[in-house]
Amino acid sequence: MLLLGVGMTSCELEETVYSSIFTDNFYKTASDAEKGLIAVYDAMGGLYGGPAATLVPDFSADQVYPRAVVGRNTLTLFTVEPTYTTQRSAGRTNESPQQIWISAYSGIERANWIITKVPEATMDETRKKQIIGEAYFLRAFYHWMLTKNFGDIPVKIEPSTSELKAYVGKSPRADVYKQIYSDLDQALAAGLPSFPAVVKGRPSHEAVNALYAKAALYNEDWAKALEKAEAVIKSGKHSLMPDVMDVYHHQKEDAARVENIWAFETDPISPGTGHQLVGLTGPSGSAGADYARTSFGSMFAYMSFYRSFDPTDKRRQLLDTTYVNRAGQVVPQRSITPITTEGVLIKKYRDPVSTTGSITNIPILRMADVYLIAAEAEARLNGATPKAYEYIQVVRKRAGLPELPAGLSKEAFVDAVIQERAWEFFAEGDRWYDLTRTGLFMTVIPKATNPVYPSRPVQPKNKYFPIPQEEVNANPELQQNPDWQ
Repeated sequence: MLLLGVGMTSCELEETVYSSIFTDNFYKTASDAEKGLIAVYDAMGGLYGGPAATLVPDFSADQVYPRAVVGRNTLTLFTVEPTYTTQRSAGRTNESPQQIWISAYSGIERANWIITKVPEATMDETRKKQIIGEAYFLRAFYHWMLTKNFGDIPVKIEPSTSELKAYVGKSPRADVYKQIYSDLDQALAAGLPSFPAVVKGRPSHEAVNALYAKAALYNEDWAKALEKAEAVIKSGKHSLMPDVMDVYHHQKEDAARVENIWAFETDPISPGTGHQLVGLTGPSGSAGADYARTSFGSMFAYMSFYRSFDPTDKRRQLLDTTYVNRAGQVVPQRSITPITTEGVLIKKYRDPVSTTGSITNIPILRMADVYLIAAEAEARLNGATPKAYEYIQVVRKRAGLPELPAGLSKEAFVDAVIQERAWEFFAEGDRWYDLTRTGLFMTVIPKATNPVYPSRPVQPKNKYFPIPQEEVNANPELQQNPDWQ
């Protein structure tokens, strides 16, 4: 210490500290801002790499089910509990609601630093505005992801510069959506580029409106949902792929961006940017060359869901009751998996090329979604109008289906839209939220059974997942959801 003291008298040392939570010395340059924004996107890997963002809702709903290993059946059997002990003990937190909480709040915290610090950065003003706009978009998305899974949640809009700022209590869903709207308004004003002049994986102006429309739909704000959906439609920037199979084709990813407004972008080279869906949905033992180089046979569609399709519906081609093995033999349905003779394979995430199974993107916002949001919102507002029929027919026509019968009541038309959504977005992490936002989960789920899961004991409290107990214990301002106390 004496030598150190002597040495310090001869010169003045200045150290730039980047590791402190008080990041006063960061976010000062364009490079800092860009790196900070990448950190906001990094939270997407936690959501979609597992991928908790799709497996949590899909295994809870009535379209697909898991092989009962590594704690996956707790979602299907509704045996999750606030400690998420089963997932943690099996090393599968990455597939649990707890991961959604962890990743979303991690992204929110990083977005808050961007929104707070980057306005003072020395850099191109146009790009600065876009970076801040992207942070607002992502903060809105993360809050929306949280509220549709947990209900009332903490709204976090300031960086954790102190312990006091880190502890935030829950806000009612109405206030959560108020903040989501505010953030999306900021994103719209930020001058984000329109498609196709947008970097892969980044939100375009149209993506902001698409998320706005879907958030408003979940908020039962029908007028806002219709307004924002129609803004995307009328922009003319996006349309449906003519062939629904091409939306998911591993060699047509770039062409499919005309429909995939925003997606979780995968990269077979960069660590942390892949996902499990390729391996989960392919046959066990990597047996199907068309599905994947490596697959495990861990995720299947219910036979009842497969039978719900009209045989002429082109989307049923994205499911299969047979496959061709590596010896060129057709494997019949009874032999797809040893857990049931009624296994149905999911073909949305096939990747026969990559050894890492990381080529196929996971859609988050698709143009088909925008049309169906517009159809539902119009019907909720004005009944089954010609406009509502027009919007749903765009999706049905691509699927090869006829128009819906004329003269449907408002209720019957909305039911038809919800069913259309089920056929269109299966295995994309969407169906469970349609069931919970409409209250249908209590009647639909008990019927979604098979020999693997002959009983689905859903309860009203399962509308939302329990807040991870670790978070409740760590935050004195946070209370567990009432139904889970």
